Amino acid sequence: MKVKSLILTTALVLAASLGFHPTQALASQPVSIESLLNEMTDRDAVARFPEPDFRLKEFSSYDRRSKTPADPKGWFGNYDFNIGEKARNFVRIEEKDGRKEWVLMDHQGPGVVVRSWMPFGKVPEGVMIRFYLDGSKTPALEGNACALLNGSGLIPYPFAHPSLKSAVSFFPIPFAKSCKVTLTATPPAFYYILTFRAYEQGAEVKTFTLEDFHAAQATLEKVGHTLLHPRSSGAQSPVGFTAKLGTKEEKSVDLPAGTAAVRELSVKLGSYAEASVTRTTVLKMEFDGHETVWCPVGDFFGTGIGLHPFQEWYRTVAEDGTMTCRWVMPYQTGGKISIVNLGKQPVDVELKAATGAWKWDDRSMFFHANWRGQYPVPTLPRSDWNYVTLKGRGVYVGDTLTVMNPAPADWWGEGDAKVWVDGESFPSLFGTGTEDYYGYSWGGGGTDFYEHPFHAQPRAHIYDKLHPKPVDAPRSTQGYSTETRTRALDGIAFGRTLQFDMEIAHQTKQKCDMGYGVGTYWYGFADTTSNRGANPVEVRNVPPLPAKPKN
Repeated sequence: MKVKSLILTTALVLAASLGFHPTQALASQPVSIESLLNEMTDRDAVARFPEPDFRLKEFSSYDRRSKTPADPKGWFGNYDFNIGEKARNFVRIEEKDGRKEWVLMDHQGPGVVVRSWMPFGKVPEGVMIRFYLDGSKTPALEGNACALLNGSGLIPYPFAHPSLKSAVSFFPIPFAKSCKVTLTATPPAFYYILTFRAYEQGAEVKTFTLEDFHAAQATLEKVGHTLLHPRSSGAQSPVGFTAKLGTKEEKSVDLPAGTAAVRELSVKLGSYAEASVTRTTVLKMEFDGHETVWCPVGDFFGTGIGLHPFQEWYRTVAEDGTMTCRWVMPYQTGGKISIVNLGKQPVDVELKAATGAWKWDDRSMFFHANWRGQYPVPTLPRSDWNYVTLKGRGVYVGDTLTVMNPAPADWWGEGDAKVWVDGESFPSLFGTGTEDYYGYSWGGGGTDFYEHPFHAQPRAHIYDKLHPKPVDAPRSTQGYSTETRTRALDGIAFGRTLQFDMEIAHQTKQKCDMGYGVGTYWYGFADTTSNRGANPVEVRNVPPLPAKPKN
């Protein structure tokens, strides 16, 4: 074993010296707990089309009446939960050792569970979640359903964590042949989303075992620390500019010529006193002659409208106004980064971009960021609001949604995320609510700031990191809320098409007009296209804050 390890280490060092990234060298290695943990913090890997290829899929408690958009009543149904013996939104019930087990997921073939979400208050000890792998009658992993997924059990923070009345786990659970997940002694009401990679048959996957989990503790600690202390890797010789831009003025900087990758990009505006400045100041990027980014800076960096500090794996918005992203953005010949001011007042801008080495191969992809905005968006009749539709081949890696809700007492986010991949007849990803997609639960009860390496709520109502919600504050989701989610192991790979819709579903029984704006992030090849482009008119159409209710 020592000889094999020495040979592998020598090979990796030699590969690095020749310009190959370790991801390429290890592409033929089996998928395992160790490889997946290392991939989680490998930003270069995200910029290459996955090998082995996979499609992201989901088992969830979505309303089973939702069968086709041709039937609006069923399609927009909101019975996406389970209640005790009347539970119906799951696979089946099995009898095992004199107890009932609700089967939440049952997949045949190699894969990896990459995200588990369930909303909980206090969960009794008897509510157990069990992962049965490769047809075994004995669970490979089990525990209290809340503790196992919220970081207080076997799986540590930040891989599993509590998130505003939810338990969310990003810890990867690989399986070579099959995966069945069950729940016992169901709580009074439960929802669930289990997201997994489905590999092609023949993919080599090393099935999760507790022995391998304990053997990976050093890697677990290293990756966890890295996720919580993000830094750019390989960034060199920054370029940039400082400028005062008048209305409709634009300033650009050329990137170093040749094959390279942007590894860190930061933008700082002179003042955020007018919150709309993060919407009307737009970031543009070109790589190899193609414009791949057109997005307001607030939606690109995740702060939404206004400055709302937070930190996650790919982006940091600092209290001093510096907004930084760490997406790896490769190019072959050259690129350009621009800022354009579409607001009514001059804007002071400081931009810095640092590049680093990149070995271009046939899996290398370009980074894209698109934007869509609309105001007003009617709440009735219910509808699916398209984030983005892509044609070609690539990987969807995240989004930032900013919503303006005019209703003081009603929750705006009952709508489900629906993602269609490669022309399928039914979405392979069908969620249970907008807040569930972004990692928290119970609607307006989650009106508060939170942050995590892969999702955050930088602003909710009037609260953010600098202005936390008081314990005795009344529930309200009126005004602006910003939700953001980025993806590492749960990137959505597509071979032909991807359509991402978010259902508009408001609790109010009266028609009201909302404001929606979303930045979407994805990687694609040169011929992959998006239905989103420059939209300067809508950028200026900033939804007004609703008037405060009279006492």
